[in-house]
Amino acid sequence: MGRQIRTIIETSKGTLRLRKPTKGDGSDVWALIGRCKPLDENSMYMNLVQCDHFADTCVLAEHDGEVVGWVSAHIPPGRPSTVFVWQVAVCSSMRGIGLGGRMLSALLDRPACAKVSQLETTITRDNDASWGLFRGFAKRLGGDLTHAPHYEREAHFDGAHDTEHLVTIALDSAADRKAA
Repeated sequence: MGRQIRTIIETSKGTLRLRKPTKGDGSDVWALIGRCKPLDENSMYMNLVQCDHFADTCVLAEHDGEVVGWVSAHIPPGRPSTVFVWQVAVCSSMRGIGLGGRMLSALLDRPACAKVSQLETTITRDNDASWGLFRGFAKRLGGDLTHAPHYEREAHFDGAHDTEHLVTIALDSAADRKAA
């Protein structure tokens, strides 16, 4: 098993531990996402695979042994300078303390993201919480945020899901991010 990266952060709601997930965390991540409406729920198996195969680019937040936050991400094949963030989940009791942004920062500090110069995600127009998180994160890092329709309602979702806008945040180098 690889080195387990852990970060301890003190917040107004207590001490949180940010770490890489393990396959034993899959069901807890699945349950957290189920409590974080309107996030898209995937199968428990998918969350298990994320915790197992993509642990280097996922961040799990714990408070008193309970999973309270989750970032799932991956480096797209053939694009080592990009990290794609799939989901950010924060349980309701931990909202308002900047946990989402802290987990994104922890992700970018990982060795797996050493060559990353841009972060991507997709967000529907009406997801104000996600827009706020990623705009605030870009501003805090001094990165430029751009967006454009990417996965479109009719062309890609057969009308069953709102258009997802590809959000791109241009980042400084890893060395510059650590100095900030």
